[in-house]
Amino acid sequence: MSVSSAGREQAVAAAARHFDDGHFVRDLARRVAIRTESQNPASGPALSAYLHDEMVPSLGALGFTSQVHPNPEPPYGPLLVAQRIESADLPTVLMYGHGDVIRGQDASWTQGAGPWTVAADGERLYGRGTADNKGQHSINIAALAQVLAARQASGRGLGFNVKWLIETGEETGSPGLAAFCSEQRDALAADALIASDGPRMRRDRPTLFLGSRGVANFDLSLTCRAGGHHSGNWGGLLRNPGVVLANAIACLVDGRGRILVDALRPPPIPANVRAALQGLVFGGDPGDPEVDTDWGEPGLTPAERVIAWNTLEVLAYRTGNPDFPVNAIPPSAKATMHMRFVVGTDVTQLREHVRAHLSAHGFGDVEVGEATVMNATRLDPDDAWVRFAQRSIERSTGEPPVLLPNLGGSLPNDVFADILGLPTVWVPHSYAACSQHAPDEHLLAPVARQALELMAGLFWDLGDEAASLPRRTQR
Repeated sequence: MSVSSAGREQAVAAAARHFDDGHFVRDLARRVAIRTESQNPASGPALSAYLHDEMVPSLGALGFTSQVHPNPEPPYGPLLVAQRIESADLPTVLMYGHGDVIRGQDASWTQGAGPWTVAADGERLYGRGTADNKGQHSINIAALAQVLAARQASGRGLGFNVKWLIETGEETGSPGLAAFCSEQRDALAADALIASDGPRMRRDRPTLFLGSRGVANFDLSLTCRAGGHHSGNWGGLLRNPGVVLANAIACLVDGRGRILVDALRPPPIPANVRAALQGLVFGGDPGDPEVDTDWGEPGLTPAERVIAWNTLEVLAYRTGNPDFPVNAIPPSAKATMHMRFVVGTDVTQLREHVRAHLSAHGFGDVEVGEATVMNATRLDPDDAWVRFAQRSIERSTGEPPVLLPNLGGSLPNDVFADILGLPTVWVPHSYAACSQHAPDEHLLAPVARQALELMAGLFWDLGDEAASLPRRTQR
C-alpha cells in the first residue's frame, strides 16, 4: 500500500471515529440550538449569530479567514464568505451551505425533544436543520477537518484551496444570493462547486446530482361577476367559474399528468442523461408513497419523468367557500400552478404561451399571473469533475454512486452554474423521508457516518489529484 493510500485510509477512519465518539453530534446539537428560522421576521439576531458565533470560529480553527456580509436585499439575513488558500497554483473548490431553517413548528413534534434539541432515537437524529441543511454542511466541515489533520501530520497541506459560502435565506427563496454572487464574483472565483443539500435517491445509495430542475409558479384566475347567486334560481343560466377554470386547467395538463402545451414541453432527453438514469428505481424506502406507474408522460420510465422531464401541477384551487359551502354559484375561482422544468425549456415567455393556449381553447378570459421562476441547471454527466467524484466515492464505498443529471426538486444552483460559471457537483447526505420542512425532521445516523467517510475520501483525493483536474482560476 502506498503512503498516500495509507493516509487516505487513516483520514477516512478518523472521520468515522469523529462520529462514533460523539463529536459530530455534539457540534450539530450546538448548531441546531440556534433558532435560525428565516421565515420568522424576528430571526435576524439568530441568523447573524449562526455565522459570527458558530461558523466563523469553526472554520477559523481550520485556517479559514472569514467575512460576514450584509444581504444586498435588506432586511434578509447575512452571508459568510470564508477562504483557505494554500497556493494560487492549486485548484479551488467552492463549498456552499445554508444556516437557516424553516419554522420550528414546535407544538407539532411527536418524536425527539422538539426542534431545537438534537435527540437520538434508534438510527434517527431528530432536530430542525439536522437534514436541511445544518447536518449536511456540518458533515463537510468535519470531514475536511479530519483530512486536513491527517495531511498536516505527514507534513502536507490539503493540496487544494477551499472557499465557503454560507447563506441564511435559502428557506425564503435565497433573497439577495444572486445579487451577492454577482457583486462578489472575484471573491468566489473557483474551479468547481462541491456542495451538499437535498436527498439521496435512496438512503443506502450514495448519490451525486449535477443541477436541479427549474421551478415556475403562476396563478390562474377567473372572475365572472360580483357576488354569488342562488343555484336554484340561476343554475343553468350563469357560468360557474369553478367549472370553467377546472376545464381550462384540463386543457393545459390532462387527467394523467401529461403536459398539453407544446411550448411547455422539454426537448428530447440527451443520450447520456438517459443512460445515467437507466435502471434507477425511485421510492421503496419506509415512509415513501407508492409510485403511480401510469402517471405522467407516456413512454418514459419513472426516473426519466421525475429527473429529465417537465411536470405541471395544481398546488391549490379555490372557488366558493370550501369550509362552509352554500348553494350558490361562486363569483370567481383561482388556482396556483407549479411547473418543474429541465434545461432546454424556454420559460421566458411562459405567461404568453399559457395565455395563447388558453385562448385557442376558448378560455381567453382566464387571467394568467406573472410567473416566479428559478432556472434549471444540469452539468454534463461526462464532465471531468463528475468523473472524479464518481471514482472517489466508489473507492470509499466499494460501489459507484447513483448519478442523477439533476435533482428533481429545485435549489439555487443557477447562481453557481450561470452567475459564477462553475461546474456543480452535489453530494447529498439526507434521504427523501427525512421530514424536512415538517415536524420530526431527522438525519439518519448511518447515512451521516457514511457521508463523513466518503467526503473525507473525496477531500483526500482532491489533494492527490489536484494537478489533473480542470482549472478555471489559473493565474
